[in-house]
Amino acid sequence: MQFHLLSFEGCDPYSRAGGVASRVTGLAESLAALGYETHLWFIGDPDLPGHEERGNLHLHRWCQWISRYHRAGVYDGEEGKRSDYARSLPPHLATLIVPLLRAGESVVVLAEEWQTVDAVLHLDWLLQLAGVRDHAHVFWNANNVFGFDRVDWKRLAAAACITTVSRYMKHLMWRRGVDPIVVPNGLPPDAFEWPEQGAVEEFRRRSGERPVFAKMARWDPDKRWLLTVDIVGELKRAGLGPLLIARGGVESHGGEVMERAGRRGLRVVERMVREPGVRGLLAAVDGASDADVISLRSPVDADARRLLFRGASTVLANSGHEPFGLVALEAMAVGGIACTGCSGEDYAVPGWNALVMQTATPREFVDLYDQLRANPAEAAALRHAGRATAETFAWVEVVRRNLFPAIALDERRTPR
Repeated sequence: MQFHLLSFEGCDPYSRAGGVASRVTGLAESLAALGYETHLWFIGDPDLPGHEERGNLHLHRWCQWISRYHRAGVYDGEEGKRSDYARSLPPHLATLIVPLLRAGESVVVLAEEWQTVDAVLHLDWLLQLAGVRDHAHVFWNANNVFGFDRVDWKRLAAAACITTVSRYMKHLMWRRGVDPIVVPNGLPPDAFEWPEQGAVEEFRRRSGERPVFAKMARWDPDKRWLLTVDIVGELKRAGLGPLLIARGGVESHGGEVMERAGRRGLRVVERMVREPGVRGLLAAVDGASDADVISLRSPVDADARRLLFRGASTVLANSGHEPFGLVALEAMAVGGIACTGCSGEDYAVPGWNALVMQTATPREFVDLYDQLRANPAEAAALRHAGRATAETFAWVEVVRRNLFPAIALDERRTPR
């Protein structure tokens, strides 16, 4: 069985903008590690090779001629890239997979997000012309609702088996007249690497032994940053001396969040993570004893994230609209305590493996947190159960438990 993943985002720093990059990179690497020839077609760094082999994994950096003029990242020049991707990739891909299909081999195409819809429609048409469409497995996945108004759902449903990342998203997509199969996000092997205990202790020491709350998300109202600030303000008024370590994005809502923090009497300092890994994060939190909020103004790599999530009292992933909630699952993977909202986090069980907020009121979180402070054994059990839950979402498990059954289900589809 050969796999072809179609996505704007990918494994290059140039191509990383959010959860889609984590999904396609983790899935591609896991399929390759399981022994399958896997091809990832993405909008890659214009200065890297167009084709790169890493064992069973083939990286194909598409639209590089456009990316050379748009250096700000994968979505810089998005419309031109989307048009070129849809026009030029399917004919090239068809030349690779049509002979395989005619020879009776299995080929699976997995496309991600609305930017690839036209490419899927184009590929479907080419495979039908070649008379091999019924022998190919073509899937299209929705990670979020972005771009839904630009999708011809009837045509897409005829061209591909539609999937999504959670039951919450499945229910939202019913409104579009489609009934997707859920194939959740997964975690790569390094997500489960424990940070060194000495580093965790040093992180807590440099944080002043205060309760630390971490939040990493776009500056977006759906992420409930304003509620997070209100929670920290409430904890400060209660005399708990909280410290929020925040990493947002480039969105304008960040200004509203910082203004809200000021109105809540919170002192904000901005810091840069000037070197990768644990040392960079430790330096960023050092000497901020008079701050209530540390706003990190640079990316936080995987090693530093694991330390932050393990060392924090709680990781606030309390979104109002969350299609899946990968940050919370990453926190659980290293024994952190995640606090989620109540939307797409199918894995979160209130009071067993996570804190789950049912409302948008700060007092709800304060009550949940007070209960944990008063019951250390309960907090420890929460961390243990969270880790066990995360292990069931390792990519190899998602492939075995969700992706392969979806392929089998597609085998039984009505021939076109």
